[in-house]
Amino acid sequence: MDLNIIILLFTLTSLVAGLVIGILLRKKLVEGNQKNIALQGRQIIENSINEAEQIKKEAILQAKEEAFFIKQEADKELKANRLEIKEDQRRLDRKFDEVQKEFQILEERQTYLKYREEELIDQEAEIVGHRQKLDGLIEEQRYKLEQIAGIGQEEAKVQLMQLIESEVRMDCAKRLVRIENEMKIEADRKGKNILALAIARYAGDYVADKTVSVVSLPNEEMKGRIIGREGRNIRAIEAATGVDIIIDDTPEAVILSGFNPIRREVARLALEQLISDGRIHPARIEEVVQKVSEELEVGIRESGEQATFDVGAHGMHVELINLIGRLKYRTSYGQNILQHSLEVAFLCGVMAAELGLDVKKAKRAGLLHDIGKAVDHEVEGSHAIIGRDLARKYGEAEDVVYAIGAHHEDQPPKSVLDVLVQSADALSGARPGARKEMLQSYVKRLEDLEKIASGFTGVEKSYAIQAGRDLRIIVDSQKIRDEETVLLSRDIAKAIEEQLTYPGQIRVTVIRETRAVEYAK
Repeated sequence: MDLNIIILLFTLTSLVAGLVIGILLRKKLVEGNQKNIALQGRQIIENSINEAEQIKKEAILQAKEEAFFIKQEADKELKANRLEIKEDQRRLDRKFDEVQKEFQILEERQTYLKYREEELIDQEAEIVGHRQKLDGLIEEQRYKLEQIAGIGQEEAKVQLMQLIESEVRMDCAKRLVRIENEMKIEADRKGKNILALAIARYAGDYVADKTVSVVSLPNEEMKGRIIGREGRNIRAIEAATGVDIIIDDTPEAVILSGFNPIRREVARLALEQLISDGRIHPARIEEVVQKVSEELEVGIRESGEQATFDVGAHGMHVELINLIGRLKYRTSYGQNILQHSLEVAFLCGVMAAELGLDVKKAKRAGLLHDIGKAVDHEVEGSHAIIGRDLARKYGEAEDVVYAIGAHHEDQPPKSVLDVLVQSADALSGARPGARKEMLQSYVKRLEDLEKIASGFTGVEKSYAIQAGRDLRIIVDSQKIRDEETVLLSRDIAKAIEEQLTYPGQIRVTVIRETRAVEYAK
């Protein structure tokens, strides 16, 4: 229908166009030959009509062809759909047959199960009857046994449980003792092997270096030049370095006295440079001390970097590296602390490798374990606790931090790493030749500590432990009250400060307890 309308519209449009063209031509030719114009117009109109008819016929023919093609396609699709529907119907019929068969099988099974259930109910009733008979026989036998044995059921149970419990306890105790002894023997053997291997693999120097505190002079005249006019030179040196210079009868030598090892080293280097230069006056002294201090800081940083490189402790904070370098000028009982720290780090690494632990972390903890000694002259507290706080401040791992704080048992060890650092520290300090302190002087210092504490009223016993770093005092509770223990600890600490010379600090702990004893007669 739409195609016919389109053809009709196209025809009308062609006719209108032809008429318009004819009218225009006719109007144009009116001025000339009107007859020719009329003929030409009619000819044009007739041609337009013929052309429109031809176009209409072609359009109708094309539309019919397309309609026929569409009809054929629709017939094919309808036929295919009918075939598909028939196939689906056949599949559904097969499924329905299968479902019917399964339903029949289920009905048969349900009938069989119902029959089996009835049989089981009958068997269960029979079993219940037999059980009741058996319970009656058991109760009868139990009554006869109780009459023969002379004890009741509950009492027999208690005795049997006690007997079994006693036997199990004895067996468990024997097993525990045997296992514990085996573990102790095995642990002792393995521990000795690991320690022996660690010591054998570390080839350290037997006698560690010591910081020099005596400066040699070329002649006796140099003492006067060091003192200067009215003592101005020696005062300038002491003011610039913070170290006391002792000039006595020792030939061709002066003694540097200072508690800070860095300042003492600055004073030594500056004094040697002034002596070699020969120009000694206050302005020159300040200049040389400043220069030596800067050079020493560079050397400290290089020593720290070299130590971390040797151990493999990378990524360490620059302040910790500087503190490690400062340990080069710190000694403990004649043992250089930097060398001691490197030795502890290597021993920790060897033992950690044998135990299958993190070797790098063990070396890092060993290198940093005495880092608190770099500043223990400037900060109050145990060097282990100071080192722990410094390591935590500069971003070290928490297990490394705890191992540093626990290596002198200022806090209880919690991991194998803590025990490794303790063991390596003890190995490094206790091996022959590592430290110059004699046994007699060590024992005498402990005796002096205990003697000072025992001299106070109310003290019953005193014990110097942890190499003299901790003094434990037990007082008589009848003579000393709780409030007086604080004053007593303070007085003993003050007496130790006045009477003894010692490195680091000593913790004084006063212990008071009350015991109530009564005798039952």
